[in-house]
Amino acid sequence: ISKGQLCSPHVCVPLLQDQDKEYVGFATLPNQVHRKTVKKGFTFTLMVAGESGLGKSTLINSLFLTDLYKDRKVPNAEERIGQTVDIVKHTIGIEEKGIKLRLTIIDTPGFGDAVNNTERCWKHIEDYIDQQFEQYFRDESGLNRRNIQDNRVHCCLYFISPFGHGLRPLDVECMSALHEKVNIIPVLAKADSLTQAEVRRKKMKIREEIKQFGINIYQFPDCDSDEDEDYKLQEQILKDSIPFAVIGSNVQVESKGHKFRGRMYPWGAVEVENPAHSDFLLLRNMLVRTHMQDLKDVTRETHYENYRAQCIQSMTRMVVQDRKRRWVERCGQLDLKGSPKCTGDI
Repeated sequence: ISKGQLCSPHVCVPLLQDQDKEYVGFATLPNQVHRKTVKKGFTFTLMVAGESGLGKSTLINSLFLTDLYKDRKVPNAEERIGQTVDIVKHTIGIEEKGIKLRLTIIDTPGFGDAVNNTERCWKHIEDYIDQQFEQYFRDESGLNRRNIQDNRVHCCLYFISPFGHGLRPLDVECMSALHEKVNIIPVLAKADSLTQAEVRRKKMKIREEIKQFGINIYQFPDCDSDEDEDYKLQEQILKDSIPFAVIGSNVQVESKGHKFRGRMYPWGAVEVENPAHSDFLLLRNMLVRTHMQDLKDVTRETHYENYRAQCIQSMTRMVVQDRKRRWVERCGQLDLKGSPKCTGDI
């Protein structure tokens, strides 16, 4: 027992010093929330969409330093001809410094691979997002709400080909169909295939087309007036980096005595985590270190609430229609029996 403690058989409580008698203890609330949240752990669901061959799997492995696709069989060109869009779910538990994260990656193999993509190849993606909303709505409306599992999609990385002149019609149609359901973050794939000048031009072109077609991508939250200047600058850099020009590699290479994850070319080396070569670090920091919680908040407060409101409106409309139908049937039966004409509210 330390000096200044009052102890019972089960617990010791520090005695208040004279200077602490005006201290109630509200300042410890953040610590209580932190302990409870850390004990429970965190969840995050990330969807990746885009045509095959843009390095989606490689980038995901690079972002989270894991191998989610080691057992995957890559289809050949002939198998892709008749391939439909699949929804493949990978869940992995990651722990770092005592913090546990249940990461779920939703992959969409087959997207955009058909010769004719006019048959709404993104419909499977749209349906999957709605299904997760529906399941959460059912769980939330049920009797046992204690252990609801959140499988809602919090973010969609949409991969854009570096070989076009901007957004393809398929890109516009897909993002337009999804932008009210999920946080879309556009990614310019395989940035090492472009010069720095080409990257700047393509970024500007894509941003203009996103605005032109009215696509609502994820909006970074506005900084408060009391935020420090470094944070405001970092937020502005993120906004100016859209779409993130990225490179992925799981291979360790060595150049000039320096080991790094990247690729070797006859004209030099490309480093995945070098800010001068790509926006990989910006994307990873944004997804994990600075905006993961905001992505979840926007999913809950905006996208899910919109879905929930539509469900409640639909249910209310069905109840009203059912009441009206029964009222009409009842009035019809009364008329047949020669009763006075049916009056009153439905």
